[in-house]
Amino acid sequence: MTTTTQEAPGAYVPSAEVIGAVLTRTERPKRPSALSASMTFGWRAMLKIKHVPEQLFDVTVFPVIMTLMFTYLFGGALAGSVTDYLQYLLPGIMVMSVIMTTMYTGVSVNTDIEKGVFDRFRTLPMWRPAPMVGYLLGDMFRYASASAVILVLGLILGFRPDGGPAGVLAGIAVLVAFSFAFSWVWTMFGLLMRSEKAVMGASMMVLFPVTFLSNILVRPETMPGWLQVFVDVNPITHLVAAVRALMDGSAAGTELVWVTSWAAAFIVVFGSLTMWLYNRK
Repeated sequence: MTTTTQEAPGAYVPSAEVIGAVLTRTERPKRPSALSASMTFGWRAMLKIKHVPEQLFDVTVFPVIMTLMFTYLFGGALAGSVTDYLQYLLPGIMVMSVIMTTMYTGVSVNTDIEKGVFDRFRTLPMWRPAPMVGYLLGDMFRYASASAVILVLGLILGFRPDGGPAGVLAGIAVLVAFSFAFSWVWTMFGLLMRSEKAVMGASMMVLFPVTFLSNILVRPETMPGWLQVFVDVNPITHLVAAVRALMDGSAAGTELVWVTSWAAAFIVVFGSLTMWLYNRK
């Protein structure tokens, strides 16, 4: 038995000419390249900061508080002079502040998942990792902002890098590049956890040991032997040593090799896990 659809009396039925007039006659747009799609999502992340400027508090106010607190709290006790301690501390506190802000990448991912935005992303004809790469590209602006805030504050307090402007810029570039790679850990957490609070909680459980159990605040030689074993293999320790060496104008070849190796490992391992979860979320 077949069913036919009958038009209601007086219903408007558009003609073929009318339908053809409203449909585009141009060629279908080409699929955006991987770079174009990633940059578009990176700009989306920047627009979110524009509309919610409070997001910049963690890369402006937080670094200032951390720098002032540790400089004046430990300066006299550890180095006998606040100025002398600042020469050692500032590259390390710069790394600490930037690394701690990387967890907000995972929070942003988890927030978009809860809002259902990711369902729309997966239907778009584009390079699949583009949304994730876009998050990280947008956050690189935050990392550079935090580094600039700490550097300006350090110069006001008396920090004088022997490496000059070139050494400082090289150190910040290494820090931002490593943070881009390290952020893939939090994109995986953002896809894996059920809420943004869970993402932040899990992130802090990782960040506190790797930042405080390193060479950021004190020299590893002053620590117990069993603790030095962890500190020596800690990727943050090698990152701080590389940034500190570049800003001091000394050789950083070995440390840069370590930093590059760790960054590549983060991208390969956690980038792959992120995309695996993203395709199945």
